[in-house]
Amino acid sequence: MSFHRVCIVWRGAVAAVMVFGMAGCATASRPTVDNSYTSHELASLPPLRARPKTVTIYRFTTSVDEVSARAATDMFTTALIKSHRFAVLERQRLSEGVLREKQMNSQGMTTGNVGRATLAGADYIFYGTVSEANADASDTGVGATLRGLGVEGSGQKAVIAVDVRVVDAHTGAVLDAVDVRRPVTQGGVGVSGVGAFVQSFTHTDLQGADVSLHKAHKEGVDRALRECIEEAVYQLARRFSN
Repeated sequence: MSFHRVCIVWRGAVAAVMVFGMAGCATASRPTVDNSYTSHELASLPPLRARPKTVTIYRFTTSVDEVSARAATDMFTTALIKSHRFAVLERQRLSEGVLREKQMNSQGMTTGNVGRATLAGADYIFYGTVSEANADASDTGVGATLRGLGVEGSGQKAVIAVDVRVVDAHTGAVLDAVDVRRPVTQGGVGVSGVGAFVQSFTHTDLQGADVSLHKAHKEGVDRALRECIEEAVYQLARRFSN
């Protein structure tokens, strides 16, 4: 085979690998409002017929490295508000906003009478825990080789779970609990040995030249966590908001 044809085959193989690599690249897009299934579930809840219960949450706990306790708390607060079934009281950042405003008002630095007003009390307190993230729940792989061209794929499925307890703020009694689990998937695919593959057709020594590519995909833990939290709030809203 002529050197020109070898170059054509080589360039074609390289181009194929590059196309393979670019096929999964994300393109820039504008931000969108969350439209997940669980978000729609919260929006589908019917309106309340009575005064909403006042609720609060102080802080989630987590044993998962990828999950921030503060972020989980914020997600839970957002889900409670999105349900339109609870009157949510701020407790996590009182010193950063409400108490500072009351202090300035009591010192005459601002107008109004918020400095003398009493903070509202909660009917229910929620306690949440991100309790499980099993990275070894499921692990699979497959590979094949043809004339030196190797293709390998792998997949892994972990599990993330959220546990929430409902406590009566007046008595301290645990009224109910809900736990929600969701798989988190990740995987990858790789191509190697393009040089050997070309040589098998051209019978030309490419002097060790090769092209390889590996593309990995991991579903965001934050998305899985938010969906778990929203499902938990949906279940709690059906039980405690009327």
